[in-house]
Amino acid sequence: MEWIWGTWVLVAVLTVCWYRHRSVKNNIYERRGVPKGSSGWPLIGETLDFMACGYTSRPVSFMDKRKHLYGKVFKTHILGTPIIVSTDPDVNKVVLQNHGNTFIPAYPKSITELLGQNSILQTNGYLQKRVHALIGGFLRSPQFKARITKDIENSVKLTLACWKDMHVIHVQEEIRKITFEVLVKMLISIGPGGDLDNLKRDFEEFIKGLICVPIKLPGTRLYKSLKKLSIEESDGKGTPNDALDVLLYDNDGLYLWNIIEMMIPGEETVPTAMTLAIKYLSDSPVVLKQLMEENLELKRQKADSDDDYGWTDYMSLSFTQNVISETLRLANIINGVWRKALKDVEIKGHLIPQGWCVLASFISVHMDEDNYEDPYEFNPWRWEKTGAVVNNTCFTPFGGGQRLCPGLELSRLEISIFLHHFVTTYSWIAEKDEIVSFPTVKMKRKLPIKVTPLSATVV
Repeated sequence: MEWIWGTWVLVAVLTVCWYRHRSVKNNIYERRGVPKGSSGWPLIGETLDFMACGYTSRPVSFMDKRKHLYGKVFKTHILGTPIIVSTDPDVNKVVLQNHGNTFIPAYPKSITELLGQNSILQTNGYLQKRVHALIGGFLRSPQFKARITKDIENSVKLTLACWKDMHVIHVQEEIRKITFEVLVKMLISIGPGGDLDNLKRDFEEFIKGLICVPIKLPGTRLYKSLKKLSIEESDGKGTPNDALDVLLYDNDGLYLWNIIEMMIPGEETVPTAMTLAIKYLSDSPVVLKQLMEENLELKRQKADSDDDYGWTDYMSLSFTQNVISETLRLANIINGVWRKALKDVEIKGHLIPQGWCVLASFISVHMDEDNYEDPYEFNPWRWEKTGAVVNNTCFTPFGGGQRLCPGLELSRLEISIFLHHFVTTYSWIAEKDEIVSFPTVKMKRKLPIKVTPLSATVV
């Protein structure tokens, strides 16, 4: 019995010592100009609160609560990392536009464990510039634009044609078939079939571990995802188990790691944006009406001229682009970026000490009423007043600066093509569903809908 009391006394003493040590450190940091905040509990910090807010209708409440207590820039401890969070668009702009001489990429341990040191997210300097330029040049080439437009159209039309025979369509699940197929064909020339199905199944399991508590004990999410990277030994030699293993372990792995990271939009960001666009349109009949009118007009023009659709046809649908911008702002599929300071940095009076991480929060900026009137309202018309979104420091769904996503136009194209053919082919009724924001943004029930083909007279 005495050893139990002794254990509790030891725990109490250690806890008091930890809190006193933390209090001293916080006072030192604050005197140096480091933003105020809380480190939360030992080891786990404020991770549980951060994760819990992701399962509510207001995931930004974690940031809002601390912003109210400490200001737009504060410190916290989440996902195994002590970090300074910025909800200030001006501070975020400085962080995003830095060219690697002050800030370098830094992400939660779960991401670095899975993607490794050769990750695009981790590269910096000349290598990052070269990879970014190569990918961007490829995606902007006229030959690629013409080919990918046709590939996306074909995939969208084939998928939509199947929907008319389905009693209930789970949009989130069905759309992923379109985007993943297009992206994998573009990156590694794998078409529909067994290899694609195996790759998709394994990749879905792998990606679940990107944002999780960084603990590698058996049964945890990170442990399961890391197992996807292992190759079972056979006769002393590694033997690939499936298509993903082949990709991971071919040659030195650097090129194929980059390919895997480029596959992430096909599994997460683009299909999620498409799904949420349908969710928002289902709840906004006035928006849907104007979107349909714009797209039906284009469809009639193409039918009269007998011309094929081109990249510019889809991108010139101005209201459709406004719907996409508003979906990206409201959805916050990429909620922020992580950086590490190579030296002491002062931004707007806030000191970020050397070696500290900073999270530039996009979701906080997008949902701040100082930046957007009625930020929780789905209002595509706001973009008619805002103008060009690319240079808007308060709109960063694709990041910014040197690391601005090179596939941003491709993402918009995919969403535009899907919306165009969907709203000019079907009317629909959506069942009630909720958005979940952790570990990634998704619909809780995969957004079930029932579709009805539009009559020929409507089209």
